[in-house]
Amino acid sequence: QVQLVESGGGLVQAGGSLRLSCAAPGRTIRRYAVGWFRRAPGKEREFVATISWSGENTYYANSVKGRFTISRDNAENTVYLQMDSLKFDDTAVYYCNADFAVVTNPGHFGSWGQGTQVTVSL
Repeated sequence: QVQLVESGGGLVQAGGSLRLSCAAPGRTIRRYAVGWFRRAPGKEREFVATISWSGENTYYANSVKGRFTISRDNAENTVYLQMDSLKFDDTAVYYCNADFAVVTNPGHFGSWGQGTQVTVSL
């Protein structure tokens, strides 16, 4: 499994925006589909968005559709999650993970990175 590093989290007011980054130091992820997942306090980890290796196909959870945009720059070996119109309920630790196929079930992955904390204040 590819080790990924998440960054870009922070504290933002409701309605604000953040852009998260997912990178694989020392490795290429251009052949992998990459997904973003999140775990809110007291809740199970859940799917947020995923993108195919080519970037042609993207999928979103209903709760973020129209507000979040996943993209990738294979030249930079990085996958991004642009989060707009943030809501209090988006508060969570955000994780990325990669596989050769698109995966929306977080239970598929056996290990996770440290994630990046996103806190949305009212």
